[in-house]
Amino acid sequence: MNLIQHFVNGKIIPGKSDRRGKVFNPAIGEQESEVILGLKSDLDGAVEIAKKAFETWSLKPPIQRARIMFKFKELIEKNSDELTKMIVSEHGKVYEDAKGSLIRGLEVVEFTCGIPQVLKGEFTENVGTDIDSWSIRQPLGVCAGITPFNFPAMVPMWMFPMAIACGNTFVLKPSEKDPSISIRLAELFKEAGLPDGVFNVINGDKEVVDAILTNKDIKAVSFVGSTPIAKYIYENAAKNEKRVQALGGAKKSLRCDA
Repeated sequence: MNLIQHFVNGKIIPGKSDRRGKVFNPAIGEQESEVILGLKSDLDGAVEIAKKAFETWSLKPPIQRARIMFKFKELIEKNSDELTKMIVSEHGKVYEDAKGSLIRGLEVVEFTCGIPQVLKGEFTENVGTDIDSWSIRQPLGVCAGITPFNFPAMVPMWMFPMAIACGNTFVLKPSEKDPSISIRLAELFKEAGLPDGVFNVINGDKEVVDAILTNKDIKAVSFVGSTPIAKYIYENAAKNEKRVQALGGAKKSLRCDA
């Protein structure tokens, strides 16, 4: 049976956990894969690698980061049929619906290709007597995303392309129900020229979520899912002094194997 592992520092790794989750094909109601459910130590290790990668990635000129985003966009388009079929096989959407959700995510990648213009600061001369005002935009550090099962490509792609294009590094915790496409996107991003450690995927359940919320090196957390979990994410991320956006009321799709 296919075993879905983590993607850390530019390669597939098994991690340290022996816990497994079942991944079904909802169209036929049969299990097709197992996914490794990571430990806190797996998450912490990925964050340490992302923190190290941030030291060099954050210093790259925005135009160099944008060139990688252009290549990533091309690879998503080139492999769109494969990516769409991965969504179909693990989530259960019909092909056209799955393709549409992939395109919605691709639109964010397209936007990041113009990131040098977006990252420009502002300068205003003489806002007060002999006083000038200016603003600059700088990356935060390691960011994290926690995403739901209903849009396994679109929602992660709302998060990590923007964060990475702005000079941050990223750790994604996708839904354990349909994690394969996140791993494949990470592989394509590496193929596009993204340095190792900038984008990492750790599969898991609540243990990994809690590890994200408490890890002191994660500076920002983005979440999409149910309202009760959104409250939990917001409260605990804020308590640990992280920037956080928690979008609740968003898990409305039904699964045939539920």
